[in-house]
Amino acid sequence: MAGRIKRVAAVIGIGSNLHDPAMQVERALASLANLPDTRVDRKSALYRSPPMGPQDQPDYINAVAIIRTALQPRALLRALQDIERRQGRDRSAGVRWGPRTIDLDILTYGSSVIAEDGLTIPHPGIPERNFVLFPLAEVAPEMEIPAMGSVRELASRLDASRLERLG
Repeated sequence: MAGRIKRVAAVIGIGSNLHDPAMQVERALASLANLPDTRVDRKSALYRSPPMGPQDQPDYINAVAIIRTALQPRALLRALQDIERRQGRDRSAGVRWGPRTIDLDILTYGSSVIAEDGLTIPHPGIPERNFVLFPLAEVAPEMEIPAMGSVRELASRLDASRLERLG
C-alpha cells in the first residue's frame, strides 16, 4: 500500500521529581502524542518511588508509555531531549540521578539492540528498575525485552514494596 508509514513500537520511560512531578509526567505524555508520525498506544498509571541516586531529593513520579513511531532511534532521542529542554530539564548540573523536572528514556525500540555512543537500546538499567518494570507490566506484561527476557519475568525478580501506584 503506497504511502503507508512504517511505525515501530517503542517504550518510553518517564520520570520527574521537581515542579509538580505528576503534572510534568502528564505534560511529557501529551508531548509524546504530538511528535511527528507518532502516537501513544498505551500508558501506565503513575507510580511514586524513592530516588535511585542521592537520597536528599524528593520522591519520583514515574510512568511508561508505549508509542508507535516512524522516527528512527536517534531522531526519537533528539525529540525526547527537546521535550526535556522545553520542560526545563537542566543537564548542566552534572549530578548523576539527581533531581529533574523530567527524564525521558528510550527503553526499547522494537526488537532493536543498539550500542552506540550516547544511545543504548534496550536501556541497560531495565532489569534493576522497579519503577520501570512494574508500570510496564501493567500495560505489556508479556512483552519481551531484547536480550533480557519478558517484562513479567524481570518484574518478578524485583521488590515493589517501596513503589506506590497512584490513582
